[in-house]
Amino acid sequence: MNQKFVDFMHKYAGMRLAVAVSGGVDSVCLLCWMAQIGANVICLHVNHGLRANAEIETEYVRHLCHKLGVECKFFYWTGDKPSTGLEAAARDARYKFMTDFCHENNIDALVTAHQADDQIETFFMNLGRGSGLYGLAAMRPVTYRDGVKILRPLLNVPRTELKKFCDDNGIKYFTDEMNSDPHYTRVRIRQNRHLVGEKLGISDARILLAIQNLGRVRDAIDARVAEMVASVTNNRRAMFVDSFLFDQSPDIRLKLLGTLVQKIGGNEYQPRLNSLSNALDNLQHDCKFTLGHCTLRRLGEKILIVPEGSKTSFRTRYGKTKSASTNKK
Repeated sequence: MNQKFVDFMHKYAGMRLAVAVSGGVDSVCLLCWMAQIGANVICLHVNHGLRANAEIETEYVRHLCHKLGVECKFFYWTGDKPSTGLEAAARDARYKFMTDFCHENNIDALVTAHQADDQIETFFMNLGRGSGLYGLAAMRPVTYRDGVKILRPLLNVPRTELKKFCDDNGIKYFTDEMNSDPHYTRVRIRQNRHLVGEKLGISDARILLAIQNLGRVRDAIDARVAEMVASVTNNRRAMFVDSFLFDQSPDIRLKLLGTLVQKIGGNEYQPRLNSLSNALDNLQHDCKFTLGHCTLRRLGEKILIVPEGSKTSFRTRYGKTKSASTNKK
């Protein structure tokens, strides 16, 4: 068992956890390791009904849970499936099943099997998109989705180690044929990533180190932005002078506006980078527009962000206009 995994999970000892298990090598190994450390865990498995072996995989997960003495819960994605964006829809459905279950059963966190190879592939995918700091920092070890804490304890564990554990211990797992379909960008990266090490001498360990370094910078920016957001928001409404936003560095400016829109609009994610850039351009002068279920308005030096459909008056509930210098830094 990987010591980094043990160290990560130590701080969650005693908590009621759910682990997402598909039947693939990553999640099967994760489930076995969770059982070995004596975690208080329940296995969650979603049968999407998209592959011929789907029911066989479900039965295997059931058998494995019984063998390990782990409670299990199964979900079936029924009904019509979209003709486009099927992979994303299946992922959203899977998380919806699991996060709803966590809410209904007082689960402290959901544990997923994203591992080091997934992390590196995500880095390269985002690099290919021209992503900035937040994309290149890749996946966080701890996040939230639909109000549920998501833990990723394997982000520093390579798939080869997970596979070796299962093979050495005679633990069966399934392989998704989509994982070798070059139609997908992630698969093409997976099939050719070895060239980075062989031709350029850049090891996986160095890439993971770069991701971790970027992650520390991201976390520092997040902490600063969280303080700023808290200082200007009240009851899903933010009002501040233009210098509060535009005196910041470009990266902070984008993150600050994105976080405000996400928080006030009640969104799972922040708007895309180009949408935020356009919004910042608009806010350079008097304007009123919508973004991310929010209405943004500028009048003179003052900027207001409220939920879409709300009043966009700059007057407070006491009937007076808030001073333009209130939040000036």
